[in-house]
Amino acid sequence: MNHTPRISPVVSCTLLVVTLVAGVTACGESDSHPLSAKPYDAADEISSNASDGGEKVDPDKPLEVSVDGDDGRITDVTAVDASGRHLAGELDADGHRWRSTAPLAAGTRYSVRVSMEDSDGAPGGRTLSFETTAAKKFLKVAFGPQAGTYGVGQPVTATLSAPVTDKAARATVERALKVRSTPAVTGSWYWVDDKTLHYRPQEYWPAKATIEVSSNLAGIKVTNALYGAPAKALKITTGDRLEAITDASEHSMTVKRNGEVINTIPVTTGKPGFSTRNGVKVVLGKEYYVRMRGETIGIAEGSSDSYDLPVYYATRVTWSGEYVHAAPWSTGSQGNANVSHGCTGMSTSEAEWFYNTVREGDIVKVIGSEGETMTPFDNGYGDWNLSWAKWQQGSALQNDNTPERVDTVQAARLRPQV
Repeated sequence: MNHTPRISPVVSCTLLVVTLVAGVTACGESDSHPLSAKPYDAADEISSNASDGGEKVDPDKPLEVSVDGDDGRITDVTAVDASGRHLAGELDADGHRWRSTAPLAAGTRYSVRVSMEDSDGAPGGRTLSFETTAAKKFLKVAFGPQAGTYGVGQPVTATLSAPVTDKAARATVERALKVRSTPAVTGSWYWVDDKTLHYRPQEYWPAKATIEVSSNLAGIKVTNALYGAPAKALKITTGDRLEAITDASEHSMTVKRNGEVINTIPVTTGKPGFSTRNGVKVVLGKEYYVRMRGETIGIAEGSSDSYDLPVYYATRVTWSGEYVHAAPWSTGSQGNANVSHGCTGMSTSEAEWFYNTVREGDIVKVIGSEGETMTPFDNGYGDWNLSWAKWQQGSALQNDNTPERVDTVQAARLRPQV
């Protein structure tokens, strides 16, 4: 088959020498070299299992592009879907066939550009486009928290509409979930369970950061017949780095803003048998008024530990009912004894100040208590109580590592405790 131009490699080398010797006048003749020739339309030589603009393609089948050995060899293939995602593939050593190595996305259009050279070294090319059939079953992703400004301890969450158990499928999902922080940080996803992921940096988020979360999962094959659905992106910001550190053994809370102490508050924490949890917690919300009753945490009505109290300026740190709140009935013990049923109590004026100062996502850390350490996931955001090494093991992208399981028990007590 003949195409224009056709110049043999030996002659072209001779002409190249001539043009160099001839000087400036001959520069205009360089177009006669095969490497500078305009690629010819190689539609007759290049074939594919995806017809150009024809019937929709099954995304479960690989894309193949080939050329007959007598016609030349393929030099490059670029396949891009409508979202700008490149399709990975491999070219045989002889250049006669290219085959995709990653699954096609469902319900999208691909543009394919193929470059080749014929047996004489002349460049040829072909472009084609095709659509893939739509998926029938979708995996949806919802990001949290809601858009807004949070403390530097706030994790990002991703909730899936269906369970994903296979590690390879989890890796596909995780690779598609993008988190970008300005300033940039090192962070990772952790699979809390088959339908829930949390994302946190190695350290707390920077103060005054912007965090953008998005999914590139739309159309991507996750498991057999399950494909990713489009997801609504999320943008949140962080405020100042606010940390409240309670030393239960010293009966004192130190509040810092961006590393500077802004308040020291006398407090009381959990008494023996009701010791406050150690570790890092994150503010979950604030309630001006909460009615706290002992029966809701298993204390028998009428017993010596029973209580039924109106509580004000209550800042929640666990789902099971641990708060930082006003406790005017225990002002005599604040600063010198632990007499509560697990909450951190302080005077009404200090509780009002704390309530008005903190926001969701701010850090509330307890040290020096005889209580257990806050669990990572089942009772609020205890994510920061895992070391960075253990956190990374919860990622499906860890090579040759099975995510370390963290034993969690569903919180049985979802009511306030004082």
